[in-house]
Amino acid sequence: MSTELHDRLVREAPDRLARLIAHGEILIPTILSEKKGSRSCPDRVLKFGQSIFVVECKTSSDAATIAATIRNVKEQAGQIGKKAIPTIAVPFMGPVGRRLCEEAGVSWFDLTGNARLEAPGVRVHIEGKPNRFLRPGRPRSIFAPKSARLIRWLLIHPEERFTQRNLVQDTGLSKGLVSRLVRRLGEQGLVERGENDAIRLRDYNAMLDAWREVYDFSKHTIIRGHVAARSSDEIVRKLADQFDSAKLQHAVTGLAGAWLWTQFAGFRLVVFYVERSPGEDVREAIGFHEEKSGENVWLVVPNDVGVFHGASQRDGVMCAHPVQVYLDLKNQPERSAEAAERLRKELLVRKING
Repeated sequence: MSTELHDRLVREAPDRLARLIAHGEILIPTILSEKKGSRSCPDRVLKFGQSIFVVECKTSSDAATIAATIRNVKEQAGQIGKKAIPTIAVPFMGPVGRRLCEEAGVSWFDLTGNARLEAPGVRVHIEGKPNRFLRPGRPRSIFAPKSARLIRWLLIHPEERFTQRNLVQDTGLSKGLVSRLVRRLGEQGLVERGENDAIRLRDYNAMLDAWREVYDFSKHTIIRGHVAARSSDEIVRKLADQFDSAKLQHAVTGLAGAWLWTQFAGFRLVVFYVERSPGEDVREAIGFHEEKSGENVWLVVPNDVGVFHGASQRDGVMCAHPVQVYLDLKNQPERSAEAAERLRKELLVRKING
């Protein structure tokens, strides 16, 4: 299916581009070149009047694929000439891919009918057409809960280099799984090998974008309830103290975690990771009553212990690492979107190139 779809993209690219930029005219492109076995060559180089589009076709629009393709197609366009327009064609371009292309100044179009093309005399913006290429089921992901331990570890230590043996020891994953993950991440241009075969993160922002795109907080076990208190900050400290006394591993996340890291945005909902569901004695000590009406506390039993990696004390409270807090803010209530943006701007900005 993937090969057939790629061939279709390559085959239809000239006509698709022509119709998008023709403005009702009949426009016939000149095919200057097409890929013939060389990975360094673009799939198509198309000339419309004075505009030359350098087109790379991909069957996936996940963040990692788009980030790697942006690097490649910009390099290919640069080799052809300063005025060549780097362009990506996919079956359907998702929101993260659209943002990455816009930030990089790369044009794109998809088989669904959406496009963002910018060239001298050309400005085409079409969005809102639904994905016609949804597939049933979900493919195995490098961001599955256990596999994500390695992703998280690299994001927590973006400047460091690791041997595969180090990664096995640090994450608790098997040698085989680490080997497979490193290979797949390398194929996507997210990690690279350096001196003595040491592994390092190559593209921090693309890795974080790729993970957040597929992250689903609801996959954790969430126990919703209420704790009476004068303020949310009081609840945070009350719970942290009781969890410490009970020797229950924990870390605050969500808006409360973002507040501890950046002091941005007040919050009502307090979210804590706990290694296991608290017993009745702990629940009684914190005054926790399980209910959904009026909930102000979520006790979250994670789907993998990796969520605790990188946790540290913030103002006397154990707090999840900013990478984990940033992920957990996705689709949460209150001012979570703004808090995530501030957290990323202040603590999660990296430019790591190969």
